[in-house]
Amino acid sequence: MGAGRPGWRETLLPGVLAVAQILLWAPRVPGVLPAASTVIAFAALSCRRLAPAWAFGGTLLAAVLGVGAVGGALVGPVWGVGTVGGAPVGPVAGAGVGVVGGAAVGAVAVLVALHSLAVRRTAGLAAAGGLCAVLVVIAVALAAGASARTVAGLALQAAGLAAVVWVMGRSRRRGRARRAAAAAYRARSASVPRLAAGTERARLMAELHDVAAHRLTGIVVSAAAATRLPDPGLAVEAARHAAEAGRQAVAELDRLAEASEPMTLEDIDALVSEHGNLDYRRTSAAAPPQVAELDHRRTTVDVPPQVADLAYRVVREALTNAMRHAAGASRVRIDALPGELAVTVTDSGGTPAAADLGTGSGLAGLRSAVRSAGGSLRAGPKDGGWEVRAVLPVPPQEAPYGLTAGRGAGWRGSSALDGALVILAIALSLGANLLPGDDLDPFASTGAGVLLAVLFGLHALPLWWRRNASRRSLVVALATLMAWLGLDIAGWPGPPLSDAFLWCWWVELALVYAIGACRAGARDWLAPAAMAGCGGLALVSGDGITGDRPAAWLVLAAALALPAWAAWASGRFVAARRRRRGTALARERDLLERDAARAATAERRRILDGLRRTARRHAQGVVDGADAANLEVVLAEARAGLSALRELLAQAREREVSDDPPPTVDGIAALAARRGGAARYVGARRPLSPDAEATAYEVARELLTEGTAATVIFLDGGVMVSGRSPTGPVVRRRLRALADAADGTLTIADDGAAQVWLPEGFLS
Repeated sequence: MGAGRPGWRETLLPGVLAVAQILLWAPRVPGVLPAASTVIAFAALSCRRLAPAWAFGGTLLAAVLGVGAVGGALVGPVWGVGTVGGAPVGPVAGAGVGVVGGAAVGAVAVLVALHSLAVRRTAGLAAAGGLCAVLVVIAVALAAGASARTVAGLALQAAGLAAVVWVMGRSRRRGRARRAAAAAYRARSASVPRLAAGTERARLMAELHDVAAHRLTGIVVSAAAATRLPDPGLAVEAARHAAEAGRQAVAELDRLAEASEPMTLEDIDALVSEHGNLDYRRTSAAAPPQVAELDHRRTTVDVPPQVADLAYRVVREALTNAMRHAAGASRVRIDALPGELAVTVTDSGGTPAAADLGTGSGLAGLRSAVRSAGGSLRAGPKDGGWEVRAVLPVPPQEAPYGLTAGRGAGWRGSSALDGALVILAIALSLGANLLPGDDLDPFASTGAGVLLAVLFGLHALPLWWRRNASRRSLVVALATLMAWLGLDIAGWPGPPLSDAFLWCWWVELALVYAIGACRAGARDWLAPAAMAGCGGLALVSGDGITGDRPAAWLVLAAALALPAWAAWASGRFVAARRRRRGTALARERDLLERDAARAATAERRRILDGLRRTARRHAQGVVDGADAANLEVVLAEARAGLSALRELLAQAREREVSDDPPPTVDGIAALAARRGGAARYVGARRPLSPDAEATAYEVARELLTEGTAATVIFLDGGVMVSGRSPTGPVVRRRLRALADAADGTLTIADDGAAQVWLPEGFLS
């Protein structure tokens, strides 16, 4: 389609419908209105992909004009209403099948436009279109003078057709979105191992900076102070501390390849106590220690592990910087706030014990980690010193962030098909019986009419539960048929079961198919046999069967067994194909995860090899110098270790991946880092299909702007992606389209917080 104009493929179907309508109407319905109806329908349908809402409105207008053109010709033959006030309706009343067929072509155009609307627009807009179509049918019937009962029957049938077309369009929209997302995932799957390697590199660099640099900085500070002062006792104590800290640094470097347990609040107490006991910052041998004890207070005893671990990182980095750039920290506060944890570390300034100890990336990395957790970090001068303050959110343990799944999205998903089938079953059965005919009126008696409606409803409702309770659903439907058979035997005035079964036996076929598709029991093959047996009883009970009824039952049951077995086998085939697809997806995911694991392992080995040649070797040199009581060697090795760490960190930044992150849940963090924002993950991680990974990533892409954060929350039944909603209407439309195509929901609060719910039905 070029330049916003429909191509020949878009005009092919409208052209066929227009020719059919002209052939049916031209000899029978003269005038301007039929021509206008045909032209409007053709133009509207030709634009159904460019402007589906306008196309649907145009076909509705064309249908109304067409009915107005033929007058009562459509009403008379079909609805049995040929007059209004005793006079024939319209100039062509009773024109016959040709007129009715021309009007039917207009109805087909409306259904095609409704299908296109459901494919290309949101579920709510398409459902509103279906409702408008039903209301137009009601209005036209009332204008033609149809009775209330006829209007109800027509409304039911129109609703059934609209529901089925709506579901078909939704299914195609969902399939297109799934295929597009999966294609985007596979197109960028080669970058997943690079992302894994980059993530592992970032983790190791953070550990290097937080752990090894912290130890080596303490060694430099204590050794530098001891070498300046002629105090043998201080030198001995500094050597002892250097040997202990050096061994801890070596051990921690050796443990970098292992996954460590998160730190606790008690670990923070131990860390602060360790720094408070340092006594190496004397300006002279007679001077009192500058840091003898830290003012430490903690007002909370229990926070989630991830919050405690991040608080530990904040305190450790702040204490290390206080050693590097001042005379050490003077106060540490861990305060519980409503829903938050405040971590404050303050120093009083002073002369640093040694210069050029920093790596240049400590606070930046810490600020990114705090922002990823949804918190904030501020570092700056205060009262002649320096203060680092982090505020970390503390999520409730029992219900993370108080978020719940968007249960209102179910009517958009696969359950919508079941609901549409229920509506269609009622429309084809009850709706058809409401229309007047030549047979005995089943609604002549109020009691018989109510009982008939109940029977049709009981027979149709099991379609709603066919996925989760397929066996019981078939039992309920067959039991309804047998109850109806009992009413026939008792001589009730309603329609016989044999006639009703011909209208609705497809319900049993749908339930048998569901048993084959959703069940895997050893006795499920009995379902088609039960359907054939009960259906044979329904057919053989009619007045048209004469002679040997048992023999007729056998023949009819055998005839019904063929489509019943075909439906069950089709369900089994679809179930097997679904299992194969799931197995293939699992295999694809496992292969990609193994590639990512290998890439991360290779990156870990590369970094650890560099550590062994540089930082670890210098840390071991610190230990050897301390054991030999040579503080000059200790100081030189510690400084060399810090320089090696700076070089490793610089090399890591140079190796950062430059291409776009892969469209995965893990790629959201890399995307957030690119945009100066952050991503956090809440809940138990579980494998997702490629289409789900790519859809969650696209939602996060829309939510993540410069400096913002996105949260991926794994909940029961699906995944929630939340963040700050951009103010632009275009972005919100894209978010709504992404959520709608995944059968999900978009919720935007008054403060601008957006939540996109992606249900498990789409993800599986």
